[in-house]
Amino acid sequence: MYHDNYEEDDLAAEVELVTSAQYPPDADVDDGFDSEGVVSSQKQPIAVEIPDTIKNFITYFHRNVLENNIYELHTLYEVTFNKLTDRFYAKQPWPEAELISPLVDDDQVFLTLYRELYYRHIYARLSPSIQDRFHSYENYCDLFNYILNSDFPVNLELPNQWLWDIIDEFIYQFQSFCNCRNRIKNRSEEEIALLRDNPQIWSCYSVLNVLYSLIQKSRINEQLLVNKNGGDMLEAAGEYGSKPLYKMLGYFSIIGLLRVHCLLGDYTLALKMMDNIELNKKALFSRVIPCHVTTYYYVGFSYLMMRRYADAIRAFSTVLTFIQRTKQYHTRSYQFDQIAKKCDQMYALLAMCIALCPTRLDENIHNHLREKYGDQLAKMQKGEDSISVYEDLFQYACPKFISPNGPNFDDLASISQVNEPYQHHAKIFLSDIHSQAMIPTLRSFLKLYTTMSIDKLAAFLEMDADELRTQLLMFKQRSRQQKWINGNLLEGDIVSTSDLDFCIKQDMIHIAESKVGRRYGDWFLRNITRFQDVIATLENKN
Repeated sequence: MYHDNYEEDDLAAEVELVTSAQYPPDADVDDGFDSEGVVSSQKQPIAVEIPDTIKNFITYFHRNVLENNIYELHTLYEVTFNKLTDRFYAKQPWPEAELISPLVDDDQVFLTLYRELYYRHIYARLSPSIQDRFHSYENYCDLFNYILNSDFPVNLELPNQWLWDIIDEFIYQFQSFCNCRNRIKNRSEEEIALLRDNPQIWSCYSVLNVLYSLIQKSRINEQLLVNKNGGDMLEAAGEYGSKPLYKMLGYFSIIGLLRVHCLLGDYTLALKMMDNIELNKKALFSRVIPCHVTTYYYVGFSYLMMRRYADAIRAFSTVLTFIQRTKQYHTRSYQFDQIAKKCDQMYALLAMCIALCPTRLDENIHNHLREKYGDQLAKMQKGEDSISVYEDLFQYACPKFISPNGPNFDDLASISQVNEPYQHHAKIFLSDIHSQAMIPTLRSFLKLYTTMSIDKLAAFLEMDADELRTQLLMFKQRSRQQKWINGNLLEGDIVSTSDLDFCIKQDMIHIAESKVGRRYGDWFLRNITRFQDVIATLENKN
C-alpha cells in the first residue's frame, strides 16, 4: 500500500522492487502530424535535481501502471500526485520525461502517460508556450496511436477519472489553442511561422477524428443501444469494447463530442451525439462527477440556444440538485474549484432561462438562485434594461466558442478584422432576446385582467395597436415550445410552457390561466383543507 504521507526512507527501496516489463513498440502510423516542424523547436531537457521523494513516487507509480493496479492508481493519481505538485512544483513544471526515463526503464507507454500529466500541469498552473502546445499535441498523437492502432487490445488499465481527464484535457487544449491562434499580437516571427507551417496541429479534423475513432473502436454506441433495449452490453462489445480502457474512452468521447459540437455552434448535432445515452442516475457518466457536471452543462446550454428553455431548466435543475445533495464529497476533490465555477455558470444560465420561461423550481435551487442572481433575475423579469444583464450573464456563463478553421497567416492584416466566435454566438442569442423584450411587460399587464381591448392595452403601453398585435402574437408563439417527454434528447412535443393563455377576438383580448397555472391552482385547492387542519393544530398547541 502506498500512502501519500509516506516517509522517504520507507519507500527508498521501492526502486529495486519495480517489475520490469516491455510494451510492444508504437505502431508507425500516419496521423497527419509533421514532426519535423516540431522537432526543430524541441528544446533539450534542462538537468535538474529530482528529490528522492519524487523519484520514489515515479518508480512506484510506474510499478502500479505495469501491474494495472486500478485501486492504487486511483489514489496515486487523484491524491498523491496533486499533493506532491503543491509541495514541489506549485510554480514550476515537473521534471521532463527524458530525465525520469532511467527510473522507469525507458518505458515509452508510461513516459507518454507521464507527459500527459506534465503538460496538463503546465496548462493548469503555468503558461504554455507555442512549443508546449505543439509537443502536447504530439504526445496525444502518440498516446491515441498506441491505443487505436494496435493489433490487439493494449494491456493497460487506468482509473475512470484519469480516462475522463485525458479526453477532457485533450478537448480543453484544442479549445485553448484555437482561441490563442487568432491572437497574433506580440507574437514573434518564429511563432507565426510555426503556426503557418503546421496547420494540422490541433486541427478540428484531427480532434474529431480521434473522438470518432475511439467511439468506433470501442463499439460503445452499439453497446449502449443493446443496453437500452434491455440486453447485455458484452453482446455487442467485440474484442476491444470488452476492455474497460476502450469502453470508457469511447463513452467519454461521446460526451467529448457533445462538448466539441457545442463549442462549434452545432447544437443539434451536439444533442444527436447523446442518442444512446439516457440522462439518469444509472448512466456511466455519473461515475465521474466532473463528467456528470459537464454532460448536463452542455446539454442544458444546447437547449438554451435552441430556445427550448423548459428543457434547459430541467437539465440545469437536475444537476444542480445533485450537486447540492452530494456537496460534502465534492469538497474533497482536487477539481472542486472547477466544479464550483461550472455550477455558478449554470445558475447564471438558469436565471436567464427562468426569465425567459417562468417555471417553478425546487425550493433549495430557487433559494440559491435568488442569493446568487436575485438582482439580475428581477431586472430580466421586469424587462427594464434587461439586454445588458443578459449580455453580462451570457458572457460569463457561456463556453469559450471556437472556430473550426485557423486564420490566414499570409494576410496578417485580415486577422484582426475577424470576429471572435463569441461575438457571433452572442449576437444570435441577444437578437432573440431583443425580439421578446416586451414579453415581461405584456405578461405583467395581462395577468391583471380577464378581458381587455387592444386599444386600451396599447394606450397603457404607449404604442401603436398594430405593433401591439405583433408583440402579442410573438408572446403567443414564445409561450409554445418543444419539450422533451421521452425518447432521444432532440425529440419532444409542442406544449404551452406559460402560466398564462389568451386569445384575440374582435379586437378584444381574452385572458385565462393556462393548464400549467391551473395545475398548481388545483393542487392548492385539493390540499387547502389539509393546510387549514395543520394550522389549527399548531395554534391549539401554542
